[in-house]
Amino acid sequence: MEPFNFSLDDFERAAARVYEVLSPSPQLSWPLLNERTGCDVLVKHENHLPTGAFKVRGGICYAGELAREHPETPGVIAATRGNHGQSVAFSAARHGLAAVIVVPHGNSREKNRAMQGYGAELIEHGRDFDEALVHARALAESRGLHMFQSFDPQLVCGVGTYGIELLRAAPDLDAVYVPLGLGSGACGLIAARHALGLQTEVIAVTAGQAPAYALSFAAGEVCETTSANTLADGLAVRIPHPQALEFMLTRASRVVTVSETEILDAMAFYFTDTHNVAEGAAAAALAALLQEKEPMRGKKIGLILSGGNVDAELFAQALSRGRGEG
Repeated sequence: MEPFNFSLDDFERAAARVYEVLSPSPQLSWPLLNERTGCDVLVKHENHLPTGAFKVRGGICYAGELAREHPETPGVIAATRGNHGQSVAFSAARHGLAAVIVVPHGNSREKNRAMQGYGAELIEHGRDFDEALVHARALAESRGLHMFQSFDPQLVCGVGTYGIELLRAAPDLDAVYVPLGLGSGACGLIAARHALGLQTEVIAVTAGQAPAYALSFAAGEVCETTSANTLADGLAVRIPHPQALEFMLTRASRVVTVSETEILDAMAFYFTDTHNVAEGAAAAALAALLQEKEPMRGKKIGLILSGGNVDAELFAQALSRGRGEG
């Protein structure tokens, strides 16, 4: 499979499409977070985008290309745990396309409401993302809908515009921690690093309760798992995408796994130190840096905060742990 060797011109074209809809997100340094981590930290605030996550950048590019190349398309369908689905619904609506979103049973109520708020038809099916994906593909065929992919070159290039913004603003970062779901965020960041000719380490982060990518990275091949039962629903993948894994194997420094308690603590730390709301996947990057605090001490580190969509009950659980201080 060909790697995603996007040029700066490719990213500039993608950025032009993205900026027709939204503004670049900020990258901010927070003194209390620096003190907590022992690093010079720069947080890339993708949680400040309209859907609260970097997924919408890729959705804008993908939907725009689909509308240009296939104007006869009646609608799109996608499987998601939430942030991709919001991106699909948001982007489809801009082009007058119907959007059908398949989520697993027990999915975040607030993410479901957000997707419906953008006009999507919501269908619940299966016990996790991977089962929802199988059902979405079947519905795409039976209902004549376009399958809006979760991982695709057009998506990766669009999502990677956040990496261009961050690394142009701070080309001297030693490393960037990025949450790893299906892989568009991590691959987009790596591709942006290469387009800018930098050597910044990219460290991908997933949940210990959803270790498929960590196992696959260690084995050098796709390793499926039987469950992905993590509170960080954006990381809850059982079957890695082969193209994403292949691209990351020789380009990401490592994959770090974080525990459920480390994720909850990082959610609380983001709130107490920056007053930002981070869902589980968004807090994973901070959790990984804190896990690697000693070897990373004194370095200049980027953290990707993508995903500000968390149910109130889960966020209350994170804050009630009483570890947001110190």
